[in-house]
Amino acid sequence: MLTQRQLGDALVIDELGLRHGKCRADIAVVNGHLSGYEIKSDDDSLCRLADQVKVYSAVFDRAAVITCARYAKMVESCLPKWWGIVIGHPCGDQNVTFEVVRRGALNRHVDPFSLAQLLWSDEAASILAKLGEAPKTLRQRRAVLYERLVELVSLAELRRLVTRHLKSRQNWRHRVPPSLNDGWFRPIARS
Repeated sequence: MLTQRQLGDALVIDELGLRHGKCRADIAVVNGHLSGYEIKSDDDSLCRLADQVKVYSAVFDRAAVITCARYAKMVESCLPKWWGIVIGHPCGDQNVTFEVVRRGALNRHVDPFSLAQLLWSDEAASILAKLGEAPKTLRQRRAVLYERLVELVSLAELRRLVTRHLKSRQNWRHRVPPSLNDGWFRPIARS
């Protein structure tokens, strides 16, 4: 269940949907950067980790896996060097201590289109309207809106816009569930 809470200037989101729900970040932190955390406990499987790493790496400025000692070596072999690794050690009945095994670094390969997909279509249209886009463009499928945003603004500006919209959202549960294809793929140029 998606929940969010404001902690000072940071927004912490549980279960943030990426690529329109195709993948969920266990925890996302939105402040000056977008940070994603994937949790892999003793009860979890690592079978989806490679795909999760690809999706997280396309969106987040920083990312880390929080895991157990049993999975530490396997997790490390699956992650790019810029990802952080944290091991949770049980301490008593309901407590956990955390050991930072590898500090994360800044991701230098964020994909602007994937980042734009964090916006709802009405948010993307609103941004484009402020940039002077024609009303015809604003009525296009969301994939077209995302592509247009990527063409018009720098990655730094896109990050700022996405961050601002995520922090200002009031209703995180969108009324209409995402379709299977709309917004997932880049639009195909027609000749």
